[in-house]
Amino acid sequence: MRRLSEHSGMGVPPPLSLYVHFPWCVAKCPYCDFNSHALRGELPADRYLAALQQDLRSWSSEFRRRPLQSVFFGGGTPSLFPPSMLARLLAVIADECALSGDAEVTLEANPGALEHGAFAGYVTAGINRLSLGVQSFDDASLQALGRIHSGADAVQAFAAARAAGIENINLDLMYALPEQSIDAAVADVERALALGPEHISHYHLTLEPNTVFYARPPALPSADLAWSIQAACGRLLTDAGFRNYEVSAWGQPERACRHNLNYWRYGDYLAIGAGAHAKVTAADGRVFRCVRAAHPREYQRRIEAGVPAGAMQAVVAADRPFEFMLNALRLRDGVLLDEYEACTGLALGSLEPGLTDALQAGLLDPLHTGRLRASDRGWRFLDDLQGLFLPRPAAVSADP
Repeated sequence: MRRLSEHSGMGVPPPLSLYVHFPWCVAKCPYCDFNSHALRGELPADRYLAALQQDLRSWSSEFRRRPLQSVFFGGGTPSLFPPSMLARLLAVIADECALSGDAEVTLEANPGALEHGAFAGYVTAGINRLSLGVQSFDDASLQALGRIHSGADAVQAFAAARAAGIENINLDLMYALPEQSIDAAVADVERALALGPEHISHYHLTLEPNTVFYARPPALPSADLAWSIQAACGRLLTDAGFRNYEVSAWGQPERACRHNLNYWRYGDYLAIGAGAHAKVTAADGRVFRCVRAAHPREYQRRIEAGVPAGAMQAVVAADRPFEFMLNALRLRDGVLLDEYEACTGLALGSLEPGLTDALQAGLLDPLHTGRLRASDRGWRFLDDLQGLFLPRPAAVSADP
């Protein structure tokens, strides 16, 4: 595989995806640190759709005309927008980008925020994968999490999606919820499995800064109990034929989320919408990141004024090892050794001294496996493993 170079052209560019952010929700959950805003008044759907279309066109054709393997409508709550608007946006995406015929097109939806009708409309629009934000089937837990739906609503939403012909469905579940027991967490997974989804995202509830839960923490399970919950639920998912291919992602065979895999493998992704994050690799091998203005009003104002919604920032070579390993080590299989050089443009030696430290600590599998992959021990202590690849201060000379 041809190496990228900081100053020379690249061979085959990384796979490309598109993320589209919808920043509004019916209500802001107390644990959520995403760029989402409780809807006040009428949804400015037409205005925001126009901004998204203009934002997409602002991306250079150098990036837009590369094959687009996936589209992800995330939020916020994209399902607040009617199917007809997503159909119009997908038509623009197909016109402006080289959208692959088998592209994975995911819509995030919350069971309590499907104001705009049947799932059949989204299927007609071009959605072929659904991610339902269930979080729990227990009504008391849902109330503690500030969710606006019930367990019964989640079951009904799944049934409606299946009836509409959606054959690839992910269920988001959270564990280590306020005062949650092992039995309660296992019951959530059992109810999810009974529905027959293709994919389950199983997240540990964490207290993030700038959230209500961070300011006023609820009573959460201890670290030991949370680990026992994770292990018990993991055994259940494994026995049901699901594979833990990424830290929080469990999929049936051939049902891993292609869009998220592209993130973890250091692929490229365009991004449009308020607060959306992008990462792209230029033809000369340089890597750039860009973040759109976070607040919807400011984002729309900039787009309408013809002002860039976010500045491109080059990722310097010193930061690429940690960026790559932060994502790649989340994958249970890791990545092939030569993928590091191909994606970053750097030699494997640029991972030192973290690479040697990780191998000596038994946190990485031996390199003769041909992969950069966490060992079983490294999988258990993943934060510590990833931290070894943070940039380190240059040694200060002792010479006068």
